[in-house]
Amino acid sequence: MAQIDPQPLILAGEGWSDYALLDSGNGLKFERYGPYSFIRPEGQALWQPRLAEWDADGEFVPASDEDGGGRWQFRRPVPREGWPLARGDVRFTAQCTPFRHLGFFPDMAPVWDWMGEQLAGRSDAQTLNLFGYTGVGTLALSEYGPCTHVDASKKSVAQARENAVLSNMAERPIRWLVDDAAKFAAREVRRGRRYSGIILDPPKFGRGPEGEVWRLEDHLPPLIADCRQLLDEQSRFLFLTVYAVRMSALALAGLLEEALADLPGTIEFGDVAVREQGASDSGGARLLPTAIFARWRNG
Repeated sequence: MAQIDPQPLILAGEGWSDYALLDSGNGLKFERYGPYSFIRPEGQALWQPRLAEWDADGEFVPASDEDGGGRWQFRRPVPREGWPLARGDVRFTAQCTPFRHLGFFPDMAPVWDWMGEQLAGRSDAQTLNLFGYTGVGTLALSEYGPCTHVDASKKSVAQARENAVLSNMAERPIRWLVDDAAKFAAREVRRGRRYSGIILDPPKFGRGPEGEVWRLEDHLPPLIADCRQLLDEQSRFLFLTVYAVRMSALALAGLLEEALADLPGTIEFGDVAVREQGASDSGGARLLPTAIFARWRNG
């Protein structure tokens, strides 16, 4: 049966040519996305910045209430329609969205790499990306076989398709679906489908394409139970990330242990983080935590 590795992990992402975490502190982070740099809120950055000045092209200023929202303030022109970035063979569009994001999550880069390691040498692996957003992870998975991409946002799925074209991957065997992730997974269980790997990146709260309400604490356990039915002893992984919640990574691991108890393999848990660029006289390159995760791997 799947066993929890009791030693927490840090899954640390490094910058690359088109992305870098330049500095962080005082509840903010300073990042470079291609030729442009931005300041965004980051509650985990409890320390002091190391750079004397942040000369950013734009900054996201959150609303004064706790319901989210806010607006971008620009010091220099930034293309409203976005600009192209790349990581390896995958190309995608970065854009300043109303939700403070830039159209993809750079901290997920080590997750994409880890999934590739689990599927190394495969070209027939059937994978499922639930809450797939703009498809950067889907395109990375498609190197190893057919991938099903599910997101409730029609706009996000359209952007994912555009990223596939930008990456010259439009002909790869990818199913692009605008659907409620939980309902889709339940239907796949009834169809008797199996996947080599599943990745889930659910929000704390959301709505499906027909107004379905998603609340993480209520709806994640039954979704994980359905995901278990989509895996078997030949499957390679399940990867779950969670953002901005008062929840422990160990709790996520316990949820996977319960759901996947009859499968072989190992369950690991910990923090997803991004490493700052460079170091300082006071220490090495800092790690900025961004999410918690739990993952099951077979082998």
